[in-house]
Amino acid sequence: MKDRVVKDIGAKEHELKWENQDWSLIYKRVRNLRRRIYQKTQQKKWNQVRSLMKLMLRSQANLLLSISRVTETNQGRKTAGIDGQKVLTNPGREKLYKEMSSFSPWKAKPVKRVLIPKANGKKRPLGIPVVKDRIMQSMVKNALEPSWETRFEWNNSGFRPGRSTHDAIDQCHRRLMKGMDKWVLDADIKGAFDNISHEFLIHKLGNIPGLELIKQWLKAGYVENEVFNPTDSGTPQGGIISPLLANIALDGLGESLSAYVKVKEYKSSPKAKRQRITKQKLPRFGFCRYADDFIVTAENKEDLENLIPDIKQWLSKRGLQFNLEKTKIINCEKGFNFLGFNIRQYNGHCITKPEKTKTLNFLQRIRDWLKKHKDVTAEAVINYLNPVLKGWGNYYRFGASKNVFGYVDHEIWKTLWLWAKRRHKNKGKRWIARKYFSKDWRFKAEITNRRGNKQSITLTKLYDIPITRHIQVKGNNSPDDPKLIQYWENRKTSYGKVLLAKGSRLYKIATKQKWKCPYCKEHLYNGKELHQHHIKQIKDGGYESEDNLQLIHKSCHTKLHAAQGA
Repeated sequence: MKDRVVKDIGAKEHELKWENQDWSLIYKRVRNLRRRIYQKTQQKKWNQVRSLMKLMLRSQANLLLSISRVTETNQGRKTAGIDGQKVLTNPGREKLYKEMSSFSPWKAKPVKRVLIPKANGKKRPLGIPVVKDRIMQSMVKNALEPSWETRFEWNNSGFRPGRSTHDAIDQCHRRLMKGMDKWVLDADIKGAFDNISHEFLIHKLGNIPGLELIKQWLKAGYVENEVFNPTDSGTPQGGIISPLLANIALDGLGESLSAYVKVKEYKSSPKAKRQRITKQKLPRFGFCRYADDFIVTAENKEDLENLIPDIKQWLSKRGLQFNLEKTKIINCEKGFNFLGFNIRQYNGHCITKPEKTKTLNFLQRIRDWLKKHKDVTAEAVINYLNPVLKGWGNYYRFGASKNVFGYVDHEIWKTLWLWAKRRHKNKGKRWIARKYFSKDWRFKAEITNRRGNKQSITLTKLYDIPITRHIQVKGNNSPDDPKLIQYWENRKTSYGKVLLAKGSRLYKIATKQKWKCPYCKEHLYNGKELHQHHIKQIKDGGYESEDNLQLIHKSCHTKLHAAQGA
């Protein structure tokens, strides 16, 4: 198949300077290829889908974007695999590009296994691939994901572009509203990532470009305590492509549940001249899945008990089984925890609140940090706590969280009061209050800004964060669908308007930029961290004014200064 982007293909080596790349063009090329794969899959033109996937795997833009994501954007960029290699500089990225541009038979390396703590005190394994395998996985994911986006069930919200945990929570809320279901099967799969059947997964993927690479990653094994262990099942948690492979393996449960229906009868109004009974077929079960956690809802407990053997059989074909410790059938009036929220019916009305355990653990982490940092300045406390509080508050702002926010604010205030009293045992309470708290009892710090002027900064209060309703992604809409470009642009902008207070300086700057990053021309709220960039730097006489500030992605800010030689 011919492609219009001729310069973007081939295994020929390209000399390049990392800081001189046109990232807006790179994003555009990869995005356009993804949309073409999505569109041809919808049309079931499989030969063209295969050709476009091959084109994606050979794309220079895809390679550059994958290197950028693995070495600049991803949180695990500073974590090395078994070879100890980390790439954090532009010369290192240029060398990686040169090595991976030249064609050579690929040999996947084992992952490095580390154990990370879970909330319940146990530990879960995390497999860390080497840098080159991570880059190649990102490239294969860009080729594979758009095709599967057309096939995934709409009620699957986990690890899919444009979707989040809040879509899953909203789906639960809709199914458990007044007059709907009363019982919930809160299910959890035992070691889903570690036990998925390789044979089933490979069969479901079919004969696709990149299949041999996927087979290598599945069978690469892992190294723990310098001992190699083979892998006969599962996809390593920590691999970039692992969530997508898990989604593919677990896809189809909602469709199998849709075969169960119930018949509801509706009687016409007593005032009607002719009395009629209308019958309607409706789904017997509600279903919502996020990664390996899913819930099934029903009107009565017996239906769910009868359904469990069928789900067990469905899971067994994939080499999976229920985690009996976490799987249970619950009445909605007692409530259950799902994705950090407690979902419960109060007098028939479904309410979602922050989970109590998560709230207490969050407070404990703040208390522990303050105990370990008794001697830091009030400015350091605010600089550490403000991003933490905003992040936690923005996650829970889509539930009925106002009372919990007030409780957390009060507990943090008490902790900060004790922290201040320990620092000044010889001072009175009034002196401490004047030094560390404003007139409305907000924790404050006096600082000297970059221009040498004195100013006061305060701690964020969760109670000030407005509660807003999350709008669930409509049906099976995907960011890769070329017909829905404006839908996703509007959705990202709406999300940005929720996070930035209307009328604030940042809101005005974002509006002025039409919610686009000036460097990469992508939407500001595409999942990346943001940074305030000074057009004219402070050291050169620039001011903290709207005219001199831009909102820009943090990774783009790094590239921008590298290109300027700063």
